Amino acid sequence: MMSNDLGGGSGKGGGTGGSIREAGGTFGKIEAAREEEFIRRLNAQQLKALKDHLDEEVGHHEKIIKEHQEAIKRHKQKIAELEGKTDSD
Repeated sequence: MMSNDLGGGSGKGGGTGGSIREAGGTFGKIEAAREEEFIRRLNAQQLKALKDHLDEEVGHHEKIIKEHQEAIKRHKQKIAELEGKTDSD
């Protein structure tokens, strides 16, 4: 049965992530904790970058929508003028 003790040594949930982790003990656990912290920080950075990118995309599309709505309004006004109407929609 395999333990879930990260840094517990090779074959003990610590994997074979290098000589310190293979040795197990306190140093292996410290190294495993450092690796886990690194992964958490990297994931947080990647998620923030993705969110920022998606926020920019949303802003871009909202700007395009506004421009299209203004163009639709202008075209409707032009159609109304051509038909001799004064529709202010």
